[in-house]
Parts: sequence; C-alpha cells; structure tokens
Amino acid sequence: MASSTLPTIEDVARAALVSRQTVSNAINSPSIVKPATLERVNRAIAELGYRPHASARRLRTHKSSTIGVRLDPALNGISGAVLDRFLHALTEQADKRGLRILLFTATGPEDEIAQFRRLRDSADVDAFVLTSTFHNDPRTTWLIENGHPFVTFGRPWGVDDMNNQKHPWVDVDGYSGLHAATMHHLVNGRSRVAYIGWPSPSGTGDDRRRGWFDAMHKETGMDTASIEALETTAMDSVSNGEAAMVELMSRPGTIDAVVCASDSLALGAILASAGSVPVCGYDNTPTAAALGFSSVEQPLEEVAASVLELISDACSPPTAKTADGVDGPARHRLIQPRLVPRDGQWLARTLAP
Repeated sequence: MASSTLPTIEDVARAALVSRQTVSNAINSPSIVKPATLERVNRAIAELGYRPHASARRLRTHKSSTIGVRLDPALNGISGAVLDRFLHALTEQADKRGLRILLFTATGPEDEIAQFRRLRDSADVDAFVLTSTFHNDPRTTWLIENGHPFVTFGRPWGVDDMNNQKHPWVDVDGYSGLHAATMHHLVNGRSRVAYIGWPSPSGTGDDRRRGWFDAMHKETGMDTASIEALETTAMDSVSNGEAAMVELMSRPGTIDAVVCASDSLALGAILASAGSVPVCGYDNTPTAAALGFSSVEQPLEEVAASVLELISDACSPPTAKTADGVDGPARHRLIQPRLVPRDGQWLARTLAP
C-alpha cells in the first residue's frame, strides 16, 4: 500500500544505497557524482516520486533556485515555434529538479543586458539561459565579464570561445542534420539537390549550408561553381521560400530535390513546385508532420536536459582540474539531430494541377 507521507531525501538514500549527502550532491551538483551512482539516485528519485524541498534549499544555499530566460518576441513563420517548444521542455525539466524558470522580455541585446543587471542586483535569479545567439553577441561578453553563470542554447558564433570554459553552450549539429538530409536525396538517385538557406553571416544558417555543400561536393563530383548554382538564400518565411524556389527553377538545368534551412522555407519551396520536387526542411515542426514532408528534428528534450546540467555545473564550486588543466567538466554539448523522412505524396497529390 502506498505511503500517505511524501518521500524524503533519507528515503531516496536508502533506496539508492547511498548516503544522504550523495543524494544532495546528485540533485545540486550532479557533475561531481559518479555516473553509475547518479543513475541509481535518479532512478530512486523517479520511483519514489521525490521532490526536493525548494524553499528549504533556497534558505540553506542563499540561492533563488531560479533561472532567467528571455521570452523572445513572437516570430512570423512556422519555425518560430521551436523556441517555444524548447522553453516548454526547459520549464518541465527544471520543475522536476526543484528549479523555477523566470521569463522576462527585452527589446534587444542592450535591453536584455539591462535586465541581467536588474535581476542580478535583486538576487532574483542564479543563472541565465540565452537563446538566439548571433555573431559577436554582447550578452555573453557582459555575463562573462561580470562573472554571472549562464548557458547558451546555440554556439558563440563569430568569436574565439568555442572551447572557452567560461562560455558553456548547448547546440544541435546543423551541419550533420543538413548533411544527412542531402545524403538521403543522393542515395535515392537524386544528384542535383538544391539548397535554400538564410543570408550570410548567420552562424546557424552557415553551419547548415556547409552540411549540404560538403555532401554535394564529396558525393557528386560537381565543382564548386556548379554546386553554388544550386543554392539561393531568403529571409525565413513561407512566401520568401516560395519566391526562392521560383528563382531556382528559372535557372538552367533541372532540380531533383531541395533541402532547406527551415520548415518555413521548405513549405514555400513545396508550394512553388506544386509538390513535384522532394523537399526537406529543418526543425520537424507540426506543419511538417501534418503535411507529410521530410524534416530534420532537433531533440529539444535532450537540449533542455543538457542546458540544466551545465547550469548546475556553472553554479557549482570548481571541481578538480581536467586532463587539459582546465577547471571542471566539459561545458559544451553538440547534440545530434535526427532526419525524419516522409514521402510527401499526400501533399503532392493535393497541390497537383
């Protein structure tokens, strides 16, 4: 018969065959706990339904147990939902760890930095999660200079801190995703695979474009000029994707398939071609699933879990030095996406003249 009382940290310790301190470390500083022990403790926590007492922990540690995240402005286009899905996953997983998410708004990077300062001075948050990183992002520079813990969802494009322990980040490997999408078309006998991406410089967009280009260069034997004749760029929207596809189809030669930097661009390409050309998008949005076209899925649950692990590391005291002499564990995670192939036949029949 189930107990009427809530499970305690001592109950978790007994179930996992560890000390109370080890359970506390697993919750508050998982990076210092051996992986096998951490797995055992987490399993006991899940089985017992244990929830850390957040109020007591805040009093004991003088921390707010709160993570600040900017709520980005509503975006036009299908792919704007990706950050919403990430925030949902982050909030859900933070709650399981006894953490809270504080959402705030800002009109731009400088205003966001002003919000950092306000929230830091009032001790409302312990750390920040940054999204929508870009070339020479001033937000991360400010946080590093002021010693405030943070993690970015997205790599530090345009600056030499890809391996800087002071700049922890989690990102999805866009290169791998577009490379896999391009290879999917090539192995199915389509040699002239076009690409619709975003204008450069765009760290994320340029990374995805390289995945397409390298697959084409290695597998088709086409020279650089011939491959580049199969690409075009557009700002992210369905209408821009449609215009880009019309422009591609007006060029000499046929197009066997298309890969795109987003599902918004992909849907535009599908509309322009009336579904006659196989198209793959990126983000695997509900639109891609509903309309049945291929897309690259970002594993946002895994991204959120990795962000919270790195936040915990960033807020913890330094541990022993790693083999390369740098304090603490690795603070960068590059997560592999997954290609979700679909035949798009329903959409093709719907759009056929």
